[in-house]
Amino acid sequence: MQSAGRRRAAAAALGVVAVAATAAGCGVGGSGYKNEPRPPAPIVVTASISNDRVSVSPRIFGAGPISLVVTNQTGASQQVTLESIERVGQGPGIRQQTAPINPKDTATLKATIDPGRYRVGVGGGISPGILSVGRERPSAQNDLLQP
Repeated sequence: MQSAGRRRAAAAALGVVAVAATAAGCGVGGSGYKNEPRPPAPIVVTASISNDRVSVSPRIFGAGPISLVVTNQTGASQQVTLESIERVGQGPGIRQQTAPINPKDTATLKATIDPGRYRVGVGGGISPGILSVGRERPSAQNDLLQP
């Protein structure tokens, strides 16, 4: 008879543990976590370096993460610089560079950019491409299959 009492006590203890685990898993207790919306989905901006200029497409888009894919169509290695010209609001600008890009090769530069104007340049007498960045693109919160 004593073993039946022990079994009931063990079952009751197991029930208490199960209820506590369920309550913890449901967020009871107020952890204070705020579900912030996702940033905008990244977009691809392409750039092509020719002997006289850097062409970019699109040139106008909204702020957020970008992947700048650059192709070097010249006969010499080039190093691309993405830098702020003027920014809307506060804070420092950005200045990022790729590694040298060999002739007929490509490189990718990832950045999160704010509203303002940006220069995509290589120097050496080649005219830079200019990006005009507007207000932030919509959140990717409800987009499926995002990385």
